[in-house]
Amino acid sequence: MATRVELLALGQSMEEGTITAWHKKEGDLVEKGEPLYNVMTDKADFEQEAPGSGILRKIIVPVDEIAPVGGLLAVIAAAGEAIDDILAGGAGSAPEPAATRAEAAPTPAPAAAQQPAGEQGRIFASPRARRVAEELGVEVSALAGRGSGIDGRIVEADVLAFNEELIAAKKAGKVTPLAQKLAADAGVDLAALAGSGSGYAGKVVADDIRRASAPAPAPAAAAKPASAEDDIIRVIPLTGMRKMIADNVARSASTAPHVTLTIGVDMTEATRMRKQVLPSVEKTYGVRITFTDIIARAAATALTEHPVINSTLVDGKITQYRPVHLGIAVSLGEGGLIVPTLRDAQTKSLHEISTEIKSLAAKARDGKLGLDEMVGGTFSITNIGNFGVENFNPVINPPQCAILGVCAIKDKIVPIDGVPQVRPMMNLCLSFDHRITDGAPAAAFLARLKEIIELPYLIFV
Repeated sequence: MATRVELLALGQSMEEGTITAWHKKEGDLVEKGEPLYNVMTDKADFEQEAPGSGILRKIIVPVDEIAPVGGLLAVIAAAGEAIDDILAGGAGSAPEPAATRAEAAPTPAPAAAQQPAGEQGRIFASPRARRVAEELGVEVSALAGRGSGIDGRIVEADVLAFNEELIAAKKAGKVTPLAQKLAADAGVDLAALAGSGSGYAGKVVADDIRRASAPAPAPAAAAKPASAEDDIIRVIPLTGMRKMIADNVARSASTAPHVTLTIGVDMTEATRMRKQVLPSVEKTYGVRITFTDIIARAAATALTEHPVINSTLVDGKITQYRPVHLGIAVSLGEGGLIVPTLRDAQTKSLHEISTEIKSLAAKARDGKLGLDEMVGGTFSITNIGNFGVENFNPVINPPQCAILGVCAIKDKIVPIDGVPQVRPMMNLCLSFDHRITDGAPAAAFLARLKEIIELPYLIFV
C-alpha cells in the first residue's frame, strides 16, 4: 500500500518547516529508515527518515518550499500502484506516529512542553485572522513582520490586504509559499513579478524574490569609485541557521524582561583543584578537565538548592524541576551557535560531565546532534572567557528562567583580610527572566554558585 510522507511535528511549537534537501529523486528506490529529506525548523536542520519502502513516486513539496506540520510532502508506492486518491487528499498508509519518532525529548519537558506555539512560535495572529487566512488559503507565515495589531500581532485586516496582493500576483503566475514569505519580509510587490521557475510551471519562486529585492545598480553617472566595492568583503543573506538564531534571540529579548547580575569569583582554589586532579582524571578516563566542566558541575549543585532558577515559563505556568538539564552553548564559528543539552547533570561526576560536554560539542560541530540532544534544557551556560571578555549580558534561551555567562580569568589585586593580594578572578554574569523570579532569589543562587566554585571540593560532597 502507498505510504504518505508527511511533515512530522518536532515539538509542539513547530507549525511548519522548510524543506532544504531531498536525498532521493522521483523514481528512486527507497528503503524504510534511510535518509529521505532535510527540514529546517526554528531549532536546526534535521534529517528525516523514509516512513516506508518502495519507489518515490511523487515529491509534492520541493526544496526551499514551506510545508505545514502534517502536510503531505511525497508519496512512496510500488511501481504502477495508483496514487491519485492520495494526491487528491485520499487515504494511504500513514507514517509512523510522530510520538514514536519525536518522543526522544525526556523529562522534565520535551519540545512540546518547552516551546508553546502561542508564546514561542514565529507567528502571532489573532484567532479570527487565522480563520480568515484558512478560508482564503493564505499562508499566515507569509505575513511575518506585517502585523498591524498590538505588539505586531496579525489581525484580520492584514490577511485581507495580503490576499488582495496575492490575487494580483497570481495574475502573473503562481507563487510558492517560501516566495510569499520572502516577498513579505523584503517588501517586494508580487504583482510586478513574473515567475522564472521552469520546473514549477512558471511559479514565482524564492530566487525571483531575492533578485527583485537586491539593490539596484547605481546609474553610470553616479557610479561609486572603483575602490568602493573593494571595501565590502561579502554580503551574507540572513537565512538558515543564522536566521533561526536571529529569530530566537529577538523573540527572547522582546518577550523576557532580562536582568543581568554580575559577581566576581576567586578562582584560586578551583585552579589548585584542577591542577591536582588533572593528571589522574586524564590518565584514568582519558579526558582533560576544564574550568567549564567545574563550573557546570558547581552550577548543577547550586540549581538543586535553588529550583526557581532551574525552571521554565510555558503557557503562563512556571514549572520548577528536580533534574538539572544543562544547555552548553557551542560556537560553530560563522556557522552559528547551538546549545546541546547535558541531561541530569546533578547526578554526574566531574569526569562524566567533562566527557559529555566534549562529546556534545564534537557532535554539534559535525552536525550529528539528535533532536533529543537539543531540547529539554532547564538552564544554560555560555563561556566566552577564552576571548578575554570580562563582562557581558547573555540572552536567555526560552522558555528557561536563566543563563549563566562565564568570563575570562584574570589576575587582579583584591583585599584578603585587609591585605592586597593578586588573585585569579573571574566574573559570572547571570541573566534571568524577571517574569519568573526576582533579584533576590537570583542573587542568592549566584552567591551560592560563587561559594561552591571558591570551595570546589564541595562538588564531590
